[in-house]
Amino acid sequence: MQYRGEHGPVPVGADCDRVGPGSACRDGRPLRHNGPVTGLGQLLWQPGAGRVAASAIDQFRRRYAPDCADSASLHQWSVSNLAAFWDAAWEDCGLVGERGMSPSVERAMGDDIRSCGFFPDAKLSYAENLLAGGDRPGASEVAIIFRREDGVRRTLTWTQLRSQVSAAQGWLASVGVVAGDHVAAWLPNLPETVVVLLAVNGLGAVFTSTSPDFGVAGVLDRFSQVNPKVLVAADGYVYGGKRHDRLSPLAEIVDALPTLEAVAVVGELSPDPELPNLGEGSASLVPWARVVRNAEKAGAPTCWRMPFDQPGFVLYSSGTTGKPKPIVHSGAGVLIKQATEHQMHCDVRPGDRVFYFTTCGWMMWNWLVTMLAAGATIVLYDGSPFHPEATAMWDLAEQERVTLFGTSAKFIDACAKAGLTPATTHDLGSLRTITSTGSPLSAEGFEYVYTSIKSDVHLASISGGTDLCGCFVLGDPTRPVYAGEIQGPALGTAADVWDEAGRSLADRPGERGELVCTQPFPSMPLRFAGDADGSRYKAAYFERFPGVWAHGDFASWTAHCGIVIHGRSDATLNAGGVRIGTAEIYRQVEQIDGIAEALAIGQEWEGDTRIVLFVRLSAPEGRLTDELQAAIRSRLRAQCSPRHVPARIVAVTDLPRTRSGKLAELAVADVVHGRPVRNTEALANPEALALFAGLPDLLR
Repeated sequence: MQYRGEHGPVPVGADCDRVGPGSACRDGRPLRHNGPVTGLGQLLWQPGAGRVAASAIDQFRRRYAPDCADSASLHQWSVSNLAAFWDAAWEDCGLVGERGMSPSVERAMGDDIRSCGFFPDAKLSYAENLLAGGDRPGASEVAIIFRREDGVRRTLTWTQLRSQVSAAQGWLASVGVVAGDHVAAWLPNLPETVVVLLAVNGLGAVFTSTSPDFGVAGVLDRFSQVNPKVLVAADGYVYGGKRHDRLSPLAEIVDALPTLEAVAVVGELSPDPELPNLGEGSASLVPWARVVRNAEKAGAPTCWRMPFDQPGFVLYSSGTTGKPKPIVHSGAGVLIKQATEHQMHCDVRPGDRVFYFTTCGWMMWNWLVTMLAAGATIVLYDGSPFHPEATAMWDLAEQERVTLFGTSAKFIDACAKAGLTPATTHDLGSLRTITSTGSPLSAEGFEYVYTSIKSDVHLASISGGTDLCGCFVLGDPTRPVYAGEIQGPALGTAADVWDEAGRSLADRPGERGELVCTQPFPSMPLRFAGDADGSRYKAAYFERFPGVWAHGDFASWTAHCGIVIHGRSDATLNAGGVRIGTAEIYRQVEQIDGIAEALAIGQEWEGDTRIVLFVRLSAPEGRLTDELQAAIRSRLRAQCSPRHVPARIVAVTDLPRTRSGKLAELAVADVVHGRPVRNTEALANPEALALFAGLPDLLR
């Protein structure tokens, strides 16, 4: 095997000491993969000494914890000294605000991590910190770059962003928005959405959003739980070469939200959209263009500094197991948590250009927008990632000189299956970091990135969720990248994997259990909206292990102190009493020629549970032959275990997934078992569920 250094291929045993944890060429050059990978845990990339020394996380270690030898020991220090770490993070990440004199972490009586509070005397503004990013040395003049699939490109400078935020605040105040009110956005991934967020937050009000591909029921399931005073919506959006009108359902949504006092419509399909008739007594209606018409005269925006635990956002769970949970987050808590993730774990610097493929209905949109606080330029994209060509996202990365490219494991898999090789077709010289989330990235996906996208890149698989609006485990630019492994826990976050008895599996790499967090962290939700006694909040995270956070990820430690996520624990298969993560099945099956993707469930059968595997074939006219079924079973038996082999394999033409791209395993299980599906509005393609009803193969 060879690894590629900065100056060409480096054969192992030539000028490299060894291949393994901490390995590098003798001159400090990083090791880069240039050959075949045999699977999970193989070394793919090692940062050179210069890159390590220049990284923010290593500079933080030397300033605040010089006794720590590396970032792994720094993490241990950060969770053993929570107050010292978060104090240092405030200073190092350059937060703007009043820190206060009290300890940064205050624990009330009891062991429950919910009894902790952060920065009890502090006052700061999330919006102020993001807008101050433009004043950081090295920041570009441009704050936001917007690209649409049909070629539309717009930019906002920091000056224009601040002016538009101020103008929007003038309108919001004129319609009665005050601190504590809720403002909802039903918008595409536009610069206007960022403006609304910052304007609302700067006034001390609470922002909430969802994407325009949600229908009326999906929007109302979310917004009706928070009683918004104002709604900002778009006249439509563009996706897959089609223009989708949203004005028609807007009147129905407004009519069903009686607390609305004003509505603004962003003209995305038309610069002068024809506003719908809302009827007498309804909320006032204005075009967004009028809101920001004289923005250049608006002056400086308002940024009220609020207590640290002031509500800033409401995000929503996917809703696949019931009505979406409205998760109330502190703007300040999200800010400091994400700042450590961006600046330390992702090494984002002022002037960087950061892209993430997301919609405004996924917490990764919030994660992307907070990059402004680091002084980065954010690149927004709206549309299909494969339109008008399969290379659309790599075209964008090249043209906009993206430094951090954020995407999903499914997108990487799709690029691999399409045979794309951006390493040879695109100039990705600016690209330093690729992040992947949404579902576990397979070892083969890791290999594809290094062989076909870029050999010298920090690939950071990350995992967290809407529940914390951040990450529990993610990348580290100072540590090696191993195939299929997330590099480690987030600083200041005591992530672990526990067995069913509540024992840590840190000394038992490979053994699967529940991902937990045993210490408080600043972006813990404040509460769920409408959950007066806190019972829903407690049930969501603290019933599995009392006083310890567990949000439902099935995981294991690795020999390199990394983490592998094996899927959702509520979708984990329990065949013959053995827990099996669905991700490990998908990883093997989707490597087989002819299989585009797979979904597995456990079917109750004759007093036990059997595994049923649904596959979508690569070719629409393809057939699930006996030979293909044999290949699937043989690979799972050899690469996983006999217990992973499905009792039934069924070909379907589509697989249902949530709007953030996650497979809807629980919904499929409900259909197969004849149970009501709890919330089809959470699905991007609910019509696919009909494919799983009454299948004769599952009746025998």
